Amino acid sequence: MARTPFKVEVLTPEGEVFNDEVEMVSTRTSVGSIGILANHQPLLAMLNPTELRLYKSESEVIRFAQGEGFLQMTGDRALVLVDEVFSVDKLNASDLQDRLRRAEDELASAEEGTEERRAAERDKRRYEAFLKLAESK
Repeated sequence: MARTPFKVEVLTPEGEVFNDEVEMVSTRTSVGSIGILANHQPLLAMLNPTELRLYKSESEVIRFAQGEGFLQMTGDRALVLVDEVFSVDKLNASDLQDRLRRAEDELASAEEGTEERRAAERDKRRYEAFLKLAESK
């Protein structure tokens, strides 16, 4: 069944990653998974590291590994603001395993309640999510 396309922009601090029409956006917020179709109610949500799927059609899906960020849906437009995003096809499992180990080491040595510990926890969650995606491709 054809769905109504709507505009989606994916932005990182480095710039625009995606700007086109899609039929559906699928991602994970801080409270669970979400699928967004055209004319969705206005929404502002915090995003967790996960796979971001942009459905141009049922058979054409653009897949990204997304970091933390925000999703805003207003009218017929979705805006995805994330700290980093990578094409799932370009993820390197070996590199991600190294990054995960470093994050775990930093977490183990960081003092409770410090910003260093919170950053290490965020990095660990991100690299675990990205590694899962890299190993599933």
